[in-house]
Amino acid sequence: MQLRADVCYRALSTRDARFDGRFFTAVRTTGVYCRPVCPARTPRRENCIFLPCAAAAEAAGFRPCRRCRPETAPGTPAWLGTSATVSRALRLIADGALDGGGVDRLAERLGIGERHLRRLFALHLGASPLAIAQTRRTHFAARLLEETDWPVSRIAFAAGFSSVRRFNEAMRQAFRCAPSDLRRPRAPRGPAAEPTIRLPYRPPFDFDALCGYLASRAVPGVETVDDRGVRRALCIGGRALEVAVRADGDRALEVSVRGGEPADWLAVAERVRTVFDLGADPSEIGSHLRRDAALRSALRRHPGIRVPGCWEPFEMAVRVVVGQQVTVSGATRLAGRIARRFGTPLPSDLAANGPGAPEVLFPPPERLADVPLEEVGLTRQRAGAVRALAGAVASGRLDLAPGADPEAARESLLALPGVGLWTAELVLLRALHEPDAFPAGDLGLRRSLGVDAEALERRAERWRPWRAYGAMLLWQELAVSPGPAVSLRRAAALR
Repeated sequence: MQLRADVCYRALSTRDARFDGRFFTAVRTTGVYCRPVCPARTPRRENCIFLPCAAAAEAAGFRPCRRCRPETAPGTPAWLGTSATVSRALRLIADGALDGGGVDRLAERLGIGERHLRRLFALHLGASPLAIAQTRRTHFAARLLEETDWPVSRIAFAAGFSSVRRFNEAMRQAFRCAPSDLRRPRAPRGPAAEPTIRLPYRPPFDFDALCGYLASRAVPGVETVDDRGVRRALCIGGRALEVAVRADGDRALEVSVRGGEPADWLAVAERVRTVFDLGADPSEIGSHLRRDAALRSALRRHPGIRVPGCWEPFEMAVRVVVGQQVTVSGATRLAGRIARRFGTPLPSDLAANGPGAPEVLFPPPERLADVPLEEVGLTRQRAGAVRALAGAVASGRLDLAPGADPEAARESLLALPGVGLWTAELVLLRALHEPDAFPAGDLGLRRSLGVDAEALERRAERWRPWRAYGAMLLWQELAVSPGPAVSLRRAAALR
């Protein structure tokens, strides 16, 4: 990632929040690295080194600043300034690819050699894959030390460390102090209070609009969305748990978890970041999309647009296939029937959490590969498409995991019966959270700009690599004021 020192120093001098998380400043004279918004006195230019990520700063021997706390900076978009291979690798690392395996295994999943992967990381990020994974764990642990009253041993496992000894060594190396020294005074919590963590984002962020989008697509029995936030049943590491997400009004989302184990928390945090697109940089995306007049006016009405991800990629793929040729509400009802008929009920201690609480886990692909889906109201053709999808995922022929190759996933999806290009692109957009996925055949997108699919695809070339955000902007416009010419059967579904 190429950083212009003059631009970085100007952002540092003015404490420009738009650059928060996009680079870090290491100061030679203090041995500390900071965020651009650090309230400390601005160092002299000749003493500054600008680095693209926290891991690069720590690999160079600098420790995090105690005032601006780099571990609390909003995450940098994984694809910002990096190659496609590095972007995929970062997503895999965020999904825990290096928590139980080595760099050689990561490189194998990416289809390249280990030496080449290390070379790409050094070129684009200034740090090795292992350093990126280590910083991810230590920074998450630092957040838990401040925001929970858990014992150090529980925090160690929650942050992905295999032992307390390794945890202590890593924290001392990164922060130059014992983990207990990072704790801050906290107000007493009630005995029944659930532990929570805060996940930051870059404003603007319309949490209510995003929750409205998710609410109309929440699978009954699996997920509940209301004015208090989102409650969701998840399976992490073979364990059932419930996640609750709320906005806390301070450029962060508040996340709590019921059930599961401490080791599940890091994976839960990554899921929340994906679902709510917390790594997005509205300034970067907006400046690019404003080149198109139609998107420029849409951005004025919907600043900080996000592309919602998903909790479970396979579930989202099923949701898209089921939603072909039906309305959003119809697809939601069918997905709920599938969940209740073939899913796994939550343990009683999780299910008994008030009216409307999640009750069931969505069935895995192995379960749906050979079941009578026609019994829940699917047509024979649609049921066959879902079973084929489930079989492809269960057998490994279709990879929908974070960091999967989008081109390979697109080819595998198109090879399935009942799956066309529109469906494949929508799965990439929501299930793989691919920022450049674009269903050009969508009737709503075509009608919103008054062009055919071919002309829309040509026009959207100017939106790369943020075509998914352009699509979300146009769908949001339709949600606010759908025109009479737009078919409510396909376009107002607002995928």
